[in-house]
Amino acid sequence: MPIYQSVTFSSDDADELADVLNDRRPGYAYSRIDNPTSAALASAVAELEGAEAGFAFATGMAAIHATLVSLVSAGDHIVATQAIYGSTRTLLSRVLNRLGVRTTFVDASDHDAVERALSAAPTRVLYLETVSNPTIVVSDVAALAELGHRHGATVVVDNTFVSPYLCRPLELEADLVIESGTKYLAGHSDVLAGLVSGDRERVAAVRAVQTDTGGSIAPLAAFLVLRGLPTLALRMERHSATAAALAGWLERQPGVARVFQPALPSHPQYEIARRQLASGGGMFAFELSGGRGAGRAFIDALTIPERTASLGSIFTIVSHPGSTSHRQLSDSELADAGVAPGLLRCSTGLEDLEDLRADFEQALGAAEFSAGGRADEVAIGAAART
Repeated sequence: MPIYQSVTFSSDDADELADVLNDRRPGYAYSRIDNPTSAALASAVAELEGAEAGFAFATGMAAIHATLVSLVSAGDHIVATQAIYGSTRTLLSRVLNRLGVRTTFVDASDHDAVERALSAAPTRVLYLETVSNPTIVVSDVAALAELGHRHGATVVVDNTFVSPYLCRPLELEADLVIESGTKYLAGHSDVLAGLVSGDRERVAAVRAVQTDTGGSIAPLAAFLVLRGLPTLALRMERHSATAAALAGWLERQPGVARVFQPALPSHPQYEIARRQLASGGGMFAFELSGGRGAGRAFIDALTIPERTASLGSIFTIVSHPGSTSHRQLSDSELADAGVAPGLLRCSTGLEDLEDLRADFEQALGAAEFSAGGRADEVAIGAAART
C-alpha cells in the first residue's frame, strides 16, 4: 500500500468536492477526515476483527476517547472493569466525569457485581478489556456482553493485550472493539496508532467525533502498522509460547509470590481463557515476595529487557505498573484496581527463551539479595536500639 502523504486531494469540480466532504460519494478531500493509507489500515483490521467497518486513529487513547464520546452525553452512566489501563481509567474518572458522565468501576470477574452496577442506573456503555492491564484478569466477553445488552448498554472491548489473532470480541457479541495499533498489530515499538471496528453505523459515529476532535493517524504511521500485520500470526504464536513457558517456570521459583498468565492452570480464569483465547498471549504479571523493593531490584538487574514502558513489541519489556502505565492512579485507586505495590508486568518479546530465563534467574537472585539486605539492616537497627 503506498504512503499517501497528501493532506489535500483534488476534485474534478465543486460538486464532487462537496459530495465527498459530505459523505454523499466515496473519495478523499482532506486527510484529517480520511486518507487512502489510513483507510486501507482500517479496512484490514476490520477484516481481522470480523467487522463491517473500521477507523484508524493517531493513538489507542484517541480511539478510546472518540469511541466513548460517540456513545455518551452529560448525565449518562458507564460501567467499566476495575482492572483497566491507567489512562483509560483517568479518561473515565477525571475527564469524562468533569463533563457529567459518571463511571462505576466493578470487578469484571464478578458477574453479579457487574449486573448490580448495570441495573443501579440506566447504563449507556459496558467497557471491558479482554485481558486486563496490568493484572491479566480475563473477562468472559460473551457472558458480559449478554449482561450488557440485557440492560441496554453498548459493549465496548479493548482487545489490545491479545490482538484479533487470539480473540475476536465481535464474534462474542461485543458491539465495538478497540486495538492500540502501537502494540501487537504494529509490533516493533516504532509507531503510534489506534483502531476501532464494528458495524457501519457505530463506526460512522466514531469517525464523526474524530473529524471534529482531530485524532487523525498520519499516513506513514498507517503504513507502518500495515507492514506489521502480515507477521502478526507468527509473532503472536512466539510471544504466547515464550510467555507461557517463562511464566510457568517463574511460578516455581522461590521468592515469587504469584504469577498471572492465562495459559497457566493456576490462573483464576484459566477455563475462560481456554474457551475464549486461541492461546494465552504474550503478557503476564507477577509479584515478588519482597514487595516493591524486590521488584525494583529485579528490574534493575535485568540485562535483556530495556527499562521502558509500553508492550507488544518484538523486545521483552518488564515494567512496574504503579510508576509507569498506571502512574496517574492514587494508592487507593491502584488498590481498587487490584494493582499490588510490587506487581510487575512482562510483555515477552521474540528473544530466545533460554536467554530470557537465565536473565530472569539472575534478576531473581538480585531481588532476593536486596530483600535479604534490607531485612539484615532492620535486624541490626533493632539490635542497636535495644
